[in-house]
Amino acid sequence: QVQLVESGGGLVRPGESLRLSCAASGSISRAYIMGWYRQTPGRPRDMVATITSGGTTNYRDSVKGRFTLSRDNAKSTVYLQMNSLQPEDTAVYYCRFSDFGREYWGQGTQVTVSS
Repeated sequence: QVQLVESGGGLVRPGESLRLSCAASGSISRAYIMGWYRQTPGRPRDMVATITSGGTTNYRDSVKGRFTLSRDNAKSTVYLQMNSLQPEDTAVYYCRFSDFGREYWGQGTQVTVSS
């Protein structure tokens, strides 16, 4: 089992920044992918950014240049730095961990961007 603890959501104004953190614990292999997904009511959960154990990142087009995903392997933690936030970034953000066929999700953290 893997447990994920998320933190860092909140309410910000357009143009401001937030940083989300997701710490994994439990039975963690050496090779895994972690990332963030987001979901708004009535819509599917979409990938925001992912990072492999080797540090390769992947971003959805709408966040490229604004969001940065990094990881601390020693702490099994990933950080999503979100800059220049816009109202369309408003969503519940979920952390995801996957390896060798396993998949785990965090409980979700609300990010609201509003003036």
